[in-house]
Parts: sequence; C-alpha cells; structure tokens
Amino acid sequence: MDYDVKGHLHQVLDTLPKGVRLVAISKYHPEAYIEAVYAEGQRVFGESHEQELRRKHASLPSDIEWHFIGHLQTNKVKYIAPYVSMIESVDSIRLLREINRQAELCDRQIKVLLELHIAEESTKYGLTLDACRQLLDGGEWRDMQHVRICGLMMMASFVDDREQIRREMQTARDFFDEVKMKYFADDPAFCERSWGMSDDYLIALETGSTMVRIGTTIFGPRIY
Repeated sequence: MDYDVKGHLHQVLDTLPKGVRLVAISKYHPEAYIEAVYAEGQRVFGESHEQELRRKHASLPSDIEWHFIGHLQTNKVKYIAPYVSMIESVDSIRLLREINRQAELCDRQIKVLLELHIAEESTKYGLTLDACRQLLDGGEWRDMQHVRICGLMMMASFVDDREQIRREMQTARDFFDEVKMKYFADDPAFCERSWGMSDDYLIALETGSTMVRIGTTIFGPRIY
C-alpha cells in the first residue's frame, strides 16, 4: 500500500473536536484501504453505489457501520435495507416510504438524514428548505415505525469562495435549529448535522457539523 492511509486518518481525527464523528468515504477505494483504517479503530464508512456497497459489506467485518451517502433510487433500497446503518441522502417522501417499507420487511429500523439542497449548483440533489418543511408538515413520517429521522445532511457548493461555503453551511445550521424546535424538540435522536468534506470540513466544524464525510484526505485519489 503506497498511500499512508493510517497516517492521514489520524491527521484528520486529531482535528475533530469531541462529539464530531468521522464518516470515512470509501467509495472507489479498495477493501485493503478500508481494512487498514478499520485496524486503527474507524468503524463508520460511507458508500454511494449500491453494488459496490453490497460487495464490500459481504467481504469486510460485520461491525462496520455503513452509511449510504449518494443519490438513492427507490428500486435499490431493498438491496441495502438488510444491513445499512444510515441513509444520509433522503430527498423525497417517496424514498422515505420505500425505506420504511423495506426496513419493515427486514424487521429493522433504519436511521436516515434529510438531504438539503442549499448549494447553488443545479447538479446537487436534495430538498429545498420549503420542500423539507412541506415533507415534515405533511406528518406522514410520524407513522413510519421503521425509519428514524436523525438530522440533516447537505453539500456545500464546490467553489473557492470560503465565505459562500460558510454561508451555505450556516443556512443549514439555522434550518436545523428551526426543524429541531418545531418537529423534534422531544426527540434526542434528531441531533445530526452532516456537512463538511475533505476540502471544507474545517468550515463545517465552525458551523456546527456533528458528522463530517471525508474520503480523499484519508484515502488519496480515487481508484476507479
């Protein structure tokens, strides 16, 4: 292994304050890299393709917490529902319904995050703030026994303007506070603010992130 994944892992961990969790984004990286990081105690890994996740889940230790972080099609939910720990990218009531349905078939409850679209790039997925309010106002989620909404996720714009990134993340933080107070005031499970990646996670820490998704800084360039 040419790339020092262990050293880079600890460099990242040393920058994270208490209470902030690392999701090591392992998509497009080989199992050997994941095993090296696992050996250092990391247990939470993020993948964004169902087939790749299925393969890795079958070959790697069973106590890994797999987070699905990419755009998830409803017809793929059934393949990851038996084992995925969290789906961070819920962007519609339709997807939430299907996760609940598949989790029920597996006799599980799956943790989810609602994905926000705050970035100005049109290629990003996610709910606008108003669409997220509408989903929660609808109340259907309250009757879903097999999903647990645990917080919000967002991706900031991929730009050099650090103040723009900070504004977008602060918008997410302010919206989290609004949603927490209005819909989840009595639910301690609603506590996760997942934003910040390799290029911008230090800004994310300043804007209240509780979960950073870091891949390249730990694993190096992707291996396709």
